[in-house]
Amino acid sequence: MPTKVLMVCLGNICRSPLAEGIMRQLTTDLAYKIDSAGTANYHTGAAPDPRSVAIAAKNGIDISQQHARQLKHQDLDDFDHILVMDKQNLQDALALCTSEKQRQKIALLNQAAGIKPEEVPDPYYGDQDGFAYVYTLLYHSCSKWLEAHHE
Repeated sequence: MPTKVLMVCLGNICRSPLAEGIMRQLTTDLAYKIDSAGTANYHTGAAPDPRSVAIAAKNGIDISQQHARQLKHQDLDDFDHILVMDKQNLQDALALCTSEKQRQKIALLNQAAGIKPEEVPDPYYGDQDGFAYVYTLLYHSCSKWLEAHHE
């Protein structure tokens, strides 16, 4: 049975689609099911931000077919690990929990990976350099998380 990992950011168009793509690339030979979601419903059904698509493509990852969706209560039961990008995402995800078992599944990605900074910044209002930085940070975070949590 595959380990199910959900990557979560605010709108599911910048950070979490990149994290999903990176995790899929890093786990191709491993038993993982990777998905992503946003805590807000701002972009439900939309493709990832073109800047996320571009930086992913530059690094050999195609995220262009992903579609934004909102984190839902059922995800808290369906996934083994729910990795969020920042403290607000953490608060919002924890607010959906109805059990301690669900709460135990949710963590800040960088904190769970044991790296700094603690949060993955949202590049939405910045330029392409911000997306490049976030890609590099996510790649490092996802790699370290997998090293620490490979089941």
